[in-house]
Amino acid sequence: MIDQTISPNFYIRDVPIYGDAVLAPMDGYSDWPFRSICRELGSAMSYTEFVQVEKILSRSKQPAKKLHFEEAERPVTFQLYGDNVDKIVEAALRVQDWGPTIIDINMGCPAKSVSDRGAGVGMMKTPIKIARLFTKLSKKLTVPLTGKIRLGWERNKNYKLIARIVEECGGALIAVHGRTKEQSYSGNANWDAIAEVKSMVKIPVIGNGDVKRVEDIQKIKNYTKCDAVMIGRATLANPWIFSRLNREEVTAEQVQKTVRTHLARSVQFYGDEDGSRLFRKYAVQYLLMQTLTREARKQILKPMPSAEFLEMLNQVYTVTAV
Repeated sequence: MIDQTISPNFYIRDVPIYGDAVLAPMDGYSDWPFRSICRELGSAMSYTEFVQVEKILSRSKQPAKKLHFEEAERPVTFQLYGDNVDKIVEAALRVQDWGPTIIDINMGCPAKSVSDRGAGVGMMKTPIKIARLFTKLSKKLTVPLTGKIRLGWERNKNYKLIARIVEECGGALIAVHGRTKEQSYSGNANWDAIAEVKSMVKIPVIGNGDVKRVEDIQKIKNYTKCDAVMIGRATLANPWIFSRLNREEVTAEQVQKTVRTHLARSVQFYGDEDGSRLFRKYAVQYLLMQTLTREARKQILKPMPSAEFLEMLNQVYTVTAV
């Protein structure tokens, strides 16, 4: 964990943030077991997976699972998405009672199922709606309100307008992924656009996109002057990036320790069967599957109880040493 006896890197309204690298919210990946690992390795704060507001307002059990956190993770940001202002406000007020440090509105998800209905990056097509939403939420919430955006759409890169709206309507921070909706996660992130946003707002800015190695953290900070860096897909094979280690610098012992801890938390959180199954997608990344023999890969991907997995891991582990 980050030493909090030092001065904060920046504040989100009145919330001090120690550190300059943050795990990005990733649907299907940034659940409590993985988030807690990254937080302990040095991620400056925790963002939950995004949650659809309609599910919060229904009797679904999914939101409680996705928004679960433990006190050691603080500051914790709940990320919500939707396309209806009143429903988002109602859902935000409801989950505020669950104890988040911050509430964030996702305006960046490019998935067709989300954006085509006017949520995620689809919301960036309706600046007036964003203004109404942030104005209402900033007046009603007691916790800080933040937003995560993309650059917009190829034909309408309105990120500067949206950034101004977020700030002027009560947002306390904006995270900017330097890609358009159409780019999804392909091509190069536009760091110039992130720098533009940083130069025009007074609230903190988190830059997101193409941070794959430790040296990229300082590169994007120097280039854009952003207050912190959000790291997504690169963390799946290397959560140790938050400890300022590139993957080739991580020892076999560190990998094994993290694998054991993550598997144990996954089983604790989801139960043995689901926890072991859901952990496989992380194991594929952690263990650099391409370096293993075909037989070892088959063994790791085979469904098995967690105890059996750990026993198998001890047998094949030496080939994963970096």
